[in-house]
Amino acid sequence: MEGSATKAIEPIPLSEIRTARERLAGIALRTPLVRLELEGVSEEIWLKLENLQPIGSFKIRGAGNAMRKAGPESLAGGVYTASAGNMAQGVAWNARRLGIPCTVIVPENAPETKLAAIGRLGGHILRVPFDRWWRVLQEHHYPGAEGFFIHPVSDPAVIAGNGTIGIEILEDLPDADTVLVPFGGGGLSCGIASAVRAVSPAARVFACEVETAAPFAASLAAGAPREIAYRPSFVDGIGGKSMLPEMWPLARGLLSGSLVTTLEEIAAAIRLLAARQRVIAEGAGAASLAAARGGKAGGAKIVCVVSGGNIDPDKLATILTGQLPE
Repeated sequence: MEGSATKAIEPIPLSEIRTARERLAGIALRTPLVRLELEGVSEEIWLKLENLQPIGSFKIRGAGNAMRKAGPESLAGGVYTASAGNMAQGVAWNARRLGIPCTVIVPENAPETKLAAIGRLGGHILRVPFDRWWRVLQEHHYPGAEGFFIHPVSDPAVIAGNGTIGIEILEDLPDADTVLVPFGGGGLSCGIASAVRAVSPAARVFACEVETAAPFAASLAAGAPREIAYRPSFVDGIGGKSMLPEMWPLARGLLSGSLVTTLEEIAAAIRLLAARQRVIAEGAGAASLAAARGGKAGGAKIVCVVSGGNIDPDKLATILTGQLPE
């Protein structure tokens, strides 16, 4: 896949997403869609609980589809990916299942909870500075790494696997009019939007970003991909320095906009999920509910994708006491 970073990603046909669903049988769970009852709120808010996947996040879908599509011959030398934690777990989980080696390139600020999970799954961890890690996402390659590279965002097979979430949402709630999706690089939101737009063209899909790392919102405002001043935070599963150029046309065409929330709003959403639903969400996973609670999306039936629950226990404890982790 080296050199593919400059090629724009084409829209994913519904047929590819349905094929991905077949490939994922026995790998990814069909996660529940549950109603969140809130007082004083006129709209219905529903939660798509991807934090209940075997690895605690939706990434098992994209990784599983990409690896099954690649086939044994391509995977014979193992696999590698670049990930802050969740895609790493998705690739490592599937690699262990297939009995092949897995290497994960992680940024130096990757959370310990996710690193420990990668290790448990048998993944070899290569820690690099954030800027060097970001270059791997841009270049789709890391010199010296062996095996088949799986991009965490701009791999059509990964996006198709993510799109299976959209099919499940509309099967369970056919009249959903708004879907809110955490936005890291666009692989999840564009996958879901590909399915939703094909099945229910009137429904809207929004990206959900955090104020400390919102390159899609900045790019939409400028009308072209823009680099931003990225600030690390406890919301480590979404956001980056810029839009990946190959994802920009797809995201701009499929998504209805970006809803940006504060760290405080995301922390409040984490507390609400824990208190009301007994659901543990990481910062990225709660970004969708933070946007819904802020009234930013509109809509009558809103689905919030809770993308993952892999949060460090000490950070969760700090948030539950009403504070923000450092």
